[in-house]
Amino acid sequence: MGVRVLLADDEHLIRGALAVLLGLEEDLEVVAEAASGPEAIAMARAYRPDVAVLDLQMPGADGVTVATSIRAELPCCQVMIVTGHGRPGHLKRALEAGVRGFVPKTLSARRLAEIIRTVHGGSRYVDPELAADAICAGDSPLTAREAELLELAEDGASIAEIAERVSLTRGTVRNYLSSATAKLGAENRHAAARIARSQGWL
Repeated sequence: MGVRVLLADDEHLIRGALAVLLGLEEDLEVVAEAASGPEAIAMARAYRPDVAVLDLQMPGADGVTVATSIRAELPCCQVMIVTGHGRPGHLKRALEAGVRGFVPKTLSARRLAEIIRTVHGGSRYVDPELAADAICAGDSPLTAREAELLELAEDGASIAEIAERVSLTRGTVRNYLSSATAKLGAENRHAAARIARSQGWL
């Protein structure tokens, strides 16, 4: 029995090329492809792959969110994340979500195939450069609540809208956002959200 693989990437060309190249490996079989986060979850449910290879940035839900869902529903499926830009915070979130592989998109298909086998065998593989970047950057200074509110602010929601969505008073929301903004040395909450996003803390 070969290793059944799900490929999820919103870039059709990359996904198609990867599917063809992985298909050349005798022991790997690409059983499903997806172009968005929700589609990846649906395909995982339908095809029950052994390994899911997820792009970090996908429409609908990012790779870490999809990984969390797949791991909850299909504990036997190992999950890998492929990223074009490994922000430090993403690696930490991915590992916390039970992701077994974290690799850059610059990888060759042959190397990716080797890592799929490694992950399928129960081992973990994190690209050394991405790991070094994450260690150098350190942990997020934000609390979970600050990060949650900054993420809502990032979408352009007003203080009143955010307060309503999270069932807090406006004053409390303002305090959390002020604290997050100060920690990141930003001039306002929108700039703070951009900084946090660029570091992978949201």
